[in-house]
Order: sequence, then C-alpha cells, then structure tokens
Amino acid sequence: MTVRLLTNIGRLWTGNEVLSNAAILVHNDRIAWVGRAPDLPQSVPGVVDDIVDVDHVENLGGALVTPGLIDAHTHPVYAGNRYAELAIRTGGSTSASITAAGGGVGSTVTVTRGTDPWTLCNGVRERLRGWLLSGTTTVEAKTGYHLTRDGELADVRLLRELEKEPMMPRVHVTFLAAQVVPPEYFGRQREYVEAVGAWCADAAAAGADSVDVYCDEGHFTTEESRWVLASGRNVGLLPRIHAGLYSRRGAVQLAAELGCASADGLHHMSDEDIAIMSRYGVPAVVCPATALQRGHLPPVRQMIKHGVQIALGSDHNPGYCGITSMSLVIAMAVSAFGMSVNDALRAATLGGATVLGAPDRGVLAPGRLADIVQWDADHEGAFAWSFGLKPRRVWRGGTPVQ
Repeated sequence: MTVRLLTNIGRLWTGNEVLSNAAILVHNDRIAWVGRAPDLPQSVPGVVDDIVDVDHVENLGGALVTPGLIDAHTHPVYAGNRYAELAIRTGGSTSASITAAGGGVGSTVTVTRGTDPWTLCNGVRERLRGWLLSGTTTVEAKTGYHLTRDGELADVRLLRELEKEPMMPRVHVTFLAAQVVPPEYFGRQREYVEAVGAWCADAAAAGADSVDVYCDEGHFTTEESRWVLASGRNVGLLPRIHAGLYSRRGAVQLAAELGCASADGLHHMSDEDIAIMSRYGVPAVVCPATALQRGHLPPVRQMIKHGVQIALGSDHNPGYCGITSMSLVIAMAVSAFGMSVNDALRAATLGGATVLGAPDRGVLAPGRLADIVQWDADHEGAFAWSFGLKPRRVWRGGTPVQ
C-alpha cells in the first residue's frame, strides 16, 4: 500500500469547488482525503494512523491543481496522414471533390489496412502517450479505419492492451465500424449495416465500451443508425452518435429515442434539437477544432442555458485535427464557443466522465480515482490565456507519470 500527500496546493479546482492552500491525501490509486491544508486530519482510518507516516510528501509549490482532463471524442487508430488533402482543402477544394479524387476517409482506410500491426500499434501508442503527458488521463478512442470485422476487432483489442502499458491514459473504447461504407460493400450499404450490427457482440467481447455511428449526409441514415445502435445496446455497449456535422437528419431525435450516452458534433442544430436534448437528458460532446475548420459552431451557450450536459473532445483524426492537448481544446472552447473557463474546464473533466459513464473520475473527492494534474500556473484563468497550458506533473491513479 502507498500513501501519498500532495501539499502546498495554491489553488485546487476540484470540479465541485475551488480551495486555496489545499492538500490531497492519496491511498493507492484513490483519493482518501481532500481539503484545505490547515484542516488536514492527523489520521485517516484505514489509510494512515499518523499523518507523519505517509510514504511520500510532495510540495506542489503553490500551483494550480485540477482533476485529470478527459477527452470525450477521438479517432486515434489509423496509419499515415492526409496533410496534402488538408492543404488543398484550405485552398478551396470541397470534401466531395477530395473524396472523388481518392482522398477522405477511404484513403486512410486503404493505408491503415496496408500497415502492419506493429507499426500501427506504435503510432497509436505515441498518440496516447501525448494525451497523458499533456494532462489528459482518460481518452475515448474510436475504431473505424479498418471497416472489416477482423480489423475492427483487432483495433478494439489493441486499445485495450495499450491501456495496460506504463505511460498510457485510461481508454474508453468505442466501436465505430459504422463510419462509412467500405469500398467492397459499394452498392450494398444495407448489407454492411447488418454486418456491423452482427459484429457488435464480438466487439463487446473484445473489450469495447460503446458503439458509435456516423448519422449524416453521405454516411448512414437514421434507420440504418438505429439498427447499429440498437444492436450494440442489446449486447451492453453504450450507444453514441455522430450528429449534425453536415446537416440535420434526425440524429438528435434518434439519440433521445435510444437514450444515447452522447450526441457528438452538433454543428447544425435547431431550437427543437436543443429542447429535445434537454428534455431527454442527452449529453453533447462538442469539438471546437473541427467546428472551426468546418465553419459551423454548435450553439453551446444555448445548450448550457437549457441544461444540456456538455463534454469536450479534441476530435483527433487524420483528416482534420491532430490535437492531443485538452488544455488547448479548453482554450478554443472559451474563444470559439463563448464558454466560461469554469464551464469549459468542467466540460473537460466532469462532463467527460458523465458521457463516458465513468463516475470514478472527473472530480477530486474521496473515493475517486487519483487522476490529478499540477499545472504551470496558479489560477484556472491561465487555460484561456496560454492556448495549450502545460502540466508540471501528472498522476494517474496516484502514480506520477512525469
């Protein structure tokens, strides 16, 4: 057993309150006590008989401390890059013309399928490590660039195995075989949808936590999405949905109907959509980098006003965004969406924990996982100023990782 005392915390943003001159007592991988340093008890039953006997005391020098950040939307399992495509898109080429020329998701599928497992694994490992070193202790990670049964299941297993390695964040694995229809199923979209539905049980057995579907123009219809999500839900996977990135196609209504754990993207929304999400308790995952690139910003302030739970995601993927820093995403959410620093930081901690169904993290409180970040700042306002605030130290389950 290990007992660690983090003290001289200048400002502690717990997720529930802000404390000055604070301390945290960690027992193994959980928080045993948190509060103002003058209130630190002499003993904690079942943890330490005398506070002087703790194994490690770490003076944090008056720094800002928060829970580990949570990235609620990523696509990290891919090979290759699409830099050239990004360059011509910024020059005015449309997504349709890029796809017609052999680019888009299909090009990543081709390269990923042709990459040996060792090389693919190393690439994913390096990306996940980048998240952890930037202060993100939990990452939602989607499959979706093999689009074959064996390839997608191998990606689920890859993510589960990487999570066990040192210097890796916690991973919430999402099965996204329903991203696009692969070329071998051209003209047989319904057949592919039925195949993905049948693969869901195997994905759950392989270690997936959620199932996702891209319900939008050029991807899957609401009926096709319903089939996939219901198939996943029936075998214990949390349903998620890419909604309203290009157009409104009833995805929000479907999310409410199926009780989706989150509706993600939401660049195109109506007042009716917001009302539905509020009424049925559908959380939103919004990704400022992708929203800025596509030129359509979700109405985040309106959603907050109507009580919709917000989580933040980087939407890391090979075609649009390479961000692995959630502190940068927080700054972008403040600037692009008009969120307060408090709201953005909460969306990147407690909001992420909520949409991932992980009540053991996102807040610094007794009994929660000791996923903790000491930042190179003394106030949370620095997130809005720095555009990529750097951590000084990160603890995953009470163990320092840098």
